[in-house]
Amino acid sequence: LLSPPEEVEDASEPTKRDRSHLESTLKLNEEKPADDVSGVLQRLRKIYHSSIKPLEHSYRYNELRQHEITDGEITSKPMVLFLGPWSVGKSSMINYLLGLDNTPYQLYTGAEPTTSEFTVIMHGPKLKTIEGIVMAADSARSFSPLEKFGQNFLEKLIGIEVPHKLLERVTFVDTPGIIENRKQQERGYPFNDVCQWFIDRADLIFVVFDPTKLDVGLELEMLFRQLKGRESQIRIILNKADSLATQELMRVYGALFWSLAPLINVTEPPRVYVSSFWPHDYHPETHRDLFLKEEISLLEDLNQVIENRMENKIAFIRQHAIRVRIHALLVDRYLQTYKDKMTFFSDGELVFRDIVEDPDRFFIFKSILAKTNVSKFDLPNREAYKDFFGINPITSFKLLSQQCSYMGGCFLEKIEKAITRELPDLLGSIGLGKKPNVLSCDVTGCGETPKNRYRKP
Repeated sequence: LLSPPEEVEDASEPTKRDRSHLESTLKLNEEKPADDVSGVLQRLRKIYHSSIKPLEHSYRYNELRQHEITDGEITSKPMVLFLGPWSVGKSSMINYLLGLDNTPYQLYTGAEPTTSEFTVIMHGPKLKTIEGIVMAADSARSFSPLEKFGQNFLEKLIGIEVPHKLLERVTFVDTPGIIENRKQQERGYPFNDVCQWFIDRADLIFVVFDPTKLDVGLELEMLFRQLKGRESQIRIILNKADSLATQELMRVYGALFWSLAPLINVTEPPRVYVSSFWPHDYHPETHRDLFLKEEISLLEDLNQVIENRMENKIAFIRQHAIRVRIHALLVDRYLQTYKDKMTFFSDGELVFRDIVEDPDRFFIFKSILAKTNVSKFDLPNREAYKDFFGINPITSFKLLSQQCSYMGGCFLEKIEKAITRELPDLLGSIGLGKKPNVLSCDVTGCGETPKNRYRKP
C-alpha cells in the first residue's frame, strides 16, 4: 500500500544540480600540501604582542574602539558573513555550498523567518553542535569577546562543526533575517552591535536579496550604515533569479540598484551576482548558462579571499597598529597641552575641560597631522575623546617620552618599526611571485587590470 505514494513523491522531486563546478572552482579535491602559515602566524603574533600591544594597553585603546585583538582572532580562518532580509535564501545558500541538504545538520529553511540565531559553521572532526555559552568561554576560538553582549545573546548564538574540506579554510556565519516591521530591541539583545562585531571581522560579506524583497526600510538602511567603509568586502547577491522570466529579471535587477543606490555612496558599486543558490536544478526556460557563470564567478571570488588569507590578516593588523599609534600620539598631545597650561594655582579639572571641549584652539589634532605618516582621514572623531577622558582621567597616562626602558626600548619606536618595516617585510615574505597590483584587486574583486584607454594599441 505504501509503494505508490513513494513513487509519486520520487517523480515530483526536483532534479538535483550537478556539483562538479563547486568542487573544481573551490579546489576541494586537490590534494595539495597545506600552506605553511603557522610560521607566518607565529611571527605576526610576536610582532603584535611585542610592538603593538604594549602601546595599546598603556593608552587604553580598547576603551576608545572596543576592538580587542585576541590570539584567536589572529589565527582565525577567513570569515564569510551572510546578511539580508528574512527568507531570501541565506541558509539555503550555505547548505548548498557545503552539501548539507538532507543531512542532520542542514540549516533550517522555509518561506517564513526561520533563522533566529547567529549560526557559525566551522570545521570539526565530526558533525557537532556547540552552544554559544561554550563558544564564548573557549579562549582558543575567536568568539570570546562576544560575551560582552550578554547571556540573552549567547543563547541566540550557535556553532555547528562540520567535517568539510571548504571549512578547513573558511568559516561561514549565518545571521537572523532583517524584519522591517519588528523593532530590534524586541530581540532581547543589541542586534545592530552584534552585527557590527561580525562586520568588523568579516573578510567577505554577502548581502542577499530575492526578487520579492527589494524594499529598503529603516533596518536595512541601518545595516548599510554599519557597512560603510567595508564596501570592498561587500558582494550583493540577487538570489532565486531563475524564478523570473528574462524581462522581469531585468526590471528587478534595475529596481535593486535603484533601492540600494542611496545607501552605497562609492564610485564603484559592489559586484552583484545574479543566480539561484540552492541544490535544485535551474528552472527550465531560464538563462541557466548565465546563472552558472555568475555562480562560478562568485565561487572564484570566495576562493581568492581564502587564498589571500595571510595578506589580509597582516594588512588588518597593520591598520590596527596605525590606529593605535595615532591614538597614542593624540593622548600624548592632550597630556602635554594639559601640563603646559597647568600652573600652581590652576584647577586641573577646569583646565582639562577647556582642552577637551575645544581641542582645535590648542591645535591638538593639527599637531598630529604635522607628523609624518599620519593621514587626516585616519584621525578619530574628536567627540569620542570627550567620552574617553570622562572615563579615563588625563592624569592616569604617561607621556610617550616616558614610555621607554633600557632593555625594552621605546613603545612609539617599536610600533613605528612594526608599521614601516616588520609587517611590510612579513607581507613581502608570503607575496612571492605576486604582482604588486594583484593584492588590491583580490581584496576588492575589481577583476581585470584597467586598460590605459589613452595608449594606442
